[in-house]
Amino acid sequence: MGLLVLGLVIFLGVHSVRIVADGWRTAMIARLGEKPWKGLYALLSLAGFVLIVWGFNQARQLPGLLWEGSMGMRHVTSGLMLISFVLLVAAYVPRNGIKARLHHPMVLAVKVWALAHLLSNGSPADVLLFGAFLVWAVFSFRAARARDRVAQTVYPAGTTSGTVVTVVVGVLAWAVFAFWAHGLLIGVRPLG
Repeated sequence: MGLLVLGLVIFLGVHSVRIVADGWRTAMIARLGEKPWKGLYALLSLAGFVLIVWGFNQARQLPGLLWEGSMGMRHVTSGLMLISFVLLVAAYVPRNGIKARLHHPMVLAVKVWALAHLLSNGSPADVLLFGAFLVWAVFSFRAARARDRVAQTVYPAGTTSGTVVTVVVGVLAWAVFAFWAHGLLIGVRPLG
């Protein structure tokens, strides 16, 4: 579990700088330059991610279960993951109504992803991984909305075509991941 914890501290720590020390982040970007800052950010994020994957693979082999998700809960998880994929795509498709309304769909996608997986997975490693991401996403969303209020950020209105593309791509990405890629990458086939 040590590697998982270290990976979470590094990865979520880097991604929390804007939440807890936005002024310091701005000063560091001014001091180092934007490209070196982004390079350092990416390098630390990658190191944290690798440790999370490695640590989680080791930790999920440990015995013990805090709760066991029922078959019905797996269907709920699958439905929530569909929403999560649509939210994730909404972060990238220009002028979609989801981003226009929710403003930070990627952070919401992480929140829904984490909650969905907590409902179905009750090992200590699962609770640590998904619980940490859920807590981070709650605070990140709150901080992002506060920054928007201070900056008086106005998001462009969504269009029907942007929203349709977002939903279609999100559903297709969810289907590919749920029926094929999750089993290949994670070793668990949630839908088949």
